[in-house]
This record gives sequence, C-alpha cells and structure tokens, in this order.
Amino acid sequence: MKIKSIFLTLGMIVFLSGCQQAESTDTAKIKTGMVKVTILYPNGDGKTFDMDYYSNTHMPMVANVLGDSLKLFKIDKGISGRTPNEPIPYLAIGYLYFDTLSAYQNAFGPNAEKIVGDIPNYTNTQPIVQISEIVE
Repeated sequence: MKIKSIFLTLGMIVFLSGCQQAESTDTAKIKTGMVKVTILYPNGDGKTFDMDYYSNTHMPMVANVLGDSLKLFKIDKGISGRTPNEPIPYLAIGYLYFDTLSAYQNAFGPNAEKIVGDIPNYTNTQPIVQISEIVE
C-alpha cells in the first residue's frame, strides 16, 4: 500500500509540473520600470479596422522604424465587451515596450509622421494613446 501511495504522489507531481506554463520569452523581456505605450482603437458606429494590415504591415513597419529602442510589441483584437452580447469597446489595442520614456521619445519623434500617416490605411477611428510605466 505504501508503494502504491508513493507512485500516486509521484504521478501527481509529474502531472502538476506538466500543467505549469513556461514563461514565454516575450514575457521575460517585460520588466518593472519599462515604459509601455498603449494604442487603443475605440469602436463606434461606422468604425472599421483592418487587422490583417495592422498586424502584417503597420506594426512590423513601426518595429522597423523604431529599431532597437523597441523591445517588444503586442496586439490585441477585440472580441467582446464585458458580456458576450455587449459590443467591443476597442477594435484593437497595440502595445509597444521600451526600456525608458526617452528611448520611446527619441525613436518615435523622428518617425511620427510616417507612423501616424499610415493609420488611414487600416482604420477610420482616432486612436487613444496612453504611456505607462510597468509596475508589476
């Protein structure tokens, strides 16, 4: 009976360790104190958003022009509001991660016209930008 209990315990340990998700390399790059630029694209009557263009053309172009200052970018696609029947508040949300605020400012400033000028190619909504510091 004791051996059966040991095997059962070992099996549970193996099972539980298999259930733990490994930290992604992207998440490992995000550290406390970094700056996150969040670009929110509000939903509304007549608002459109081309996710294919945004994810395959716009954001790679942004990453290219921002260069090594940009540490990581992420994209969220809105699928629901608070409940499944509520409309999405945002069509999409983009995230840009930098080590410092000055790294963002120095990279974005010279490229602002190119980046902002591309917005009409994928949406007719006015994005809202928030700059945050990663706390945790």
